[in-house]
Amino acid sequence: MKNFFKFITSRMFFVSIIFILQVLLTYEVYVLLADNFFWFYVASLILGLILVVTIINKDTNPAYKIAWIVPIIAFPMFGSIIYLFFAQNRFVSNIRMSMSTTTSSFHFLMTNHINTLEEITDEDAYIQSRYLERYASCPVYKNTNSKYYPSGEMFFYDFIKDLKNAKNFIFLEFFIIEEGYMWNTVLDILVEKVKEGVDVRLIYDDFGCISKLPRNYDKFLISKGIKCQVFNPIKLFVMPKHNNRDHRKIIVIDGNIGYTGGVNLADEYINKVERFGHWKDSAVRLYGQAVWSLTVIFLSMWNSISDEFVDFESHLHRLNFDDEIEDPDNGFVQPFSDSPLDADPVGENIYLNIINRAKNYVYITTPYLILSNEMLTALKNAAKGGIDVRILTPHIPDKKTVFMVTRSHYESLIASGVKIYEYTPGFIHAKNFVSDDKFAVVGTINVDFRSLYLHFEDAVWFYDSPVIFDIKRDFLNTIDISQRKTLTEMKKTLWIKKVARSVLRVFAPMM
Repeated sequence: MKNFFKFITSRMFFVSIIFILQVLLTYEVYVLLADNFFWFYVASLILGLILVVTIINKDTNPAYKIAWIVPIIAFPMFGSIIYLFFAQNRFVSNIRMSMSTTTSSFHFLMTNHINTLEEITDEDAYIQSRYLERYASCPVYKNTNSKYYPSGEMFFYDFIKDLKNAKNFIFLEFFIIEEGYMWNTVLDILVEKVKEGVDVRLIYDDFGCISKLPRNYDKFLISKGIKCQVFNPIKLFVMPKHNNRDHRKIIVIDGNIGYTGGVNLADEYINKVERFGHWKDSAVRLYGQAVWSLTVIFLSMWNSISDEFVDFESHLHRLNFDDEIEDPDNGFVQPFSDSPLDADPVGENIYLNIINRAKNYVYITTPYLILSNEMLTALKNAAKGGIDVRILTPHIPDKKTVFMVTRSHYESLIASGVKIYEYTPGFIHAKNFVSDDKFAVVGTINVDFRSLYLHFEDAVWFYDSPVIFDIKRDFLNTIDISQRKTLTEMKKTLWIKKVARSVLRVFAPMM
């Protein structure tokens, strides 16, 4: 009863009711006009036809096109209005313009690292890194120590130690923050650091925290001396821009220590509470020059959504690295960000690059497996070509409809030679790619449409780095306690489940 009362008095409940009323009102207006005005119905057909032609000619994923064409054809005016209202990427113009400064900010960094790319002699690695420099404006670095964490608990231990040692500034950017042991521990340290004169800044996504934090929590943090910005606040009416969320998890401490990965600041991520069995996650810690990019990614977002402009250069010049970082065995490290506001799906393309250039193996860890045709074809072709393709997904899902779509791909993939495992102890939230003992990506980018096309994301690309072997070892250890799915098992799936999964796949781009 207590949880029910908490839900019905929450912002999430209020926003959900407003959203449902918006849809119902739109539908009622459509029905009323269609029943009484012949020409309105004709106009709705013409509008639907125009939109279908527009969608077909858009430079976007075909799965997105199908997902919107179906409702527009079935219900021309209603589908058209819903499309115009919710499918358009009309992010507020001032934010879009502000974020265009990100590229020039990264170009400032690249002037000091332009020769690092030329040190990569492997052709496949060079092409992948050059792509990130050109289309994500993110330079590649050496002189960076990297550490991989196979669990949220291990990440949290080091994070707290680094937080306590902060001297100059702390930048945090997260999709989810929830009051509890993890966040309260962090918050207590942040408040103490503010008293010591440390510049503490926090960005959190409003939708990600809508059911996790009290109303006006940013004002509470500001009262404690923490500079805080809420990304893309959910207001009275649900608008197209609310599709675009800040899914990043970035920590920068003093400009020389950085973290990213799948871990948010809530207790389930460190298994202080149990939600879906054991929560398996991952993160990476960077110490060295590559943290420069994480600093700029954070400040670019901050300057885009805040009235205050923070100078990049003043923070970058605080970097001071010890001689031991200059170790050629540390390999190449390239943090990058992905934005829904440009034409390039950087996250998807770097994943496809790894799959298509694999020579021996590709191991993928993802909580969701909602595949575009390009990704599905790449995985199947790699397996058919003799590449050891393995995918690790959860056995206990956090979203049942998404899990149905995930499983809808199993039969086709397994028939092509892809090995699929489900993490039997619980839920996998890690987002890792590792291939050929040469390449790896760890970050926030799920293998689904929302991460690849709608969200602001970040990750780190590694080449010839020792952490690649740690990521591979973690994957192999995890599949030892996971269940491998078989073609026989998939073929025995009840027909009603197969039908439901097939229907849901049509709308997968909206999930």
